[in-house]
Amino acid sequence: MRRVVQFSTGNVGRHSLQAIIGRPDMELVGVHAANPEKIGRDAAELCGLSEPTGVVATDDLDALIALKPDCVVYTALGETRPMEAIEQMSKLLAAGVNVVGTSMVWLVTPKQADDWLRTPLEQACEQGNASLYVNGIDPGYSGDTAVHSALSLVTRARSVTVQEIFDYGNYDDFEYTGTAMGFGSSPSDELPMAFQPGVIASLFGGLVRNLAAHLDVELDEVRERCDPWYTPERIECKMTTVEPGHMAAVRFAAVGIRDGEPVITVEHINRLTSAAGPQWEFPPEGHLGVHKVIVEGEPRVEVSTHLSHPVLDVTDAGCLSTAARAVNAIDWVCRAPAGLVAVEDIPPTEMIRGLMW
Repeated sequence: MRRVVQFSTGNVGRHSLQAIIGRPDMELVGVHAANPEKIGRDAAELCGLSEPTGVVATDDLDALIALKPDCVVYTALGETRPMEAIEQMSKLLAAGVNVVGTSMVWLVTPKQADDWLRTPLEQACEQGNASLYVNGIDPGYSGDTAVHSALSLVTRARSVTVQEIFDYGNYDDFEYTGTAMGFGSSPSDELPMAFQPGVIASLFGGLVRNLAAHLDVELDEVRERCDPWYTPERIECKMTTVEPGHMAAVRFAAVGIRDGEPVITVEHINRLTSAAGPQWEFPPEGHLGVHKVIVEGEPRVEVSTHLSHPVLDVTDAGCLSTAARAVNAIDWVCRAPAGLVAVEDIPPTEMIRGLMW
């Protein structure tokens, strides 16, 4: 039985919290919340369950460490406050607490992470003899597990394209995703955070370089590209309302170049409702989103992953799958040697153990 603490209860955290509560091989011993309105409330209430757990949320990190958990599931948004997130995770690791998470997406490919991020976390892992693993669905699954499976089916690959094509219209996260990607902005506004020079390469270039390393491909460079789409008509959706002349879709990518040709591409096409970006590729009919891998080679392989749920919207189902990528690794990470863990370090079957009860 693994003693687990959930760190944050937002779009992803509430799903991992519910998963932990329901797992027969895990015991929820603590919950961290930064929002004063959540502190003191039962974990069940924070994730939509009716039966109280007796575990209430706190913002006291030392008190959570004192519970001596085996693992903390860190899903708090870290990309907008990276130094604080590093400090929090380092404190947990140095105290001997393993961490799995979906935040700080640079760590999905830890070998490609910059020194400012990797070094303090490696030192904390060594100090506490603990391990850290970060993954999700994208960045994560589509750029590692899915593409690894696709590449195993070819005798020779000429190029690899990893895509997320998703309608974010019903995704209730304008505060971070919406503003970072510039939905609702005009051409005269300052470039959105996600598309400032170097940001796309920072967030997704690690996936490109990591895959190139696995393929023994020496890239000449990793380029980034970004194409916004501005709507001629007013678009209303849960994410936000976009006025005419403002951005309602975007296509961007990190592209690995060899001999002047793109060989590894990680691309997103994200829109607000099907009215946006009509000239770009859509998911297959009947789907709001797809995570796709295309390998041009011998033979050509195309792998598409669709998420659905009887109650949740597909974007919320994506958050649930993101949580799964962390929660399902807890037991293995707790047994792993100290250090930063990449998905390729984990035997695939370890990620599916104990999921049926």
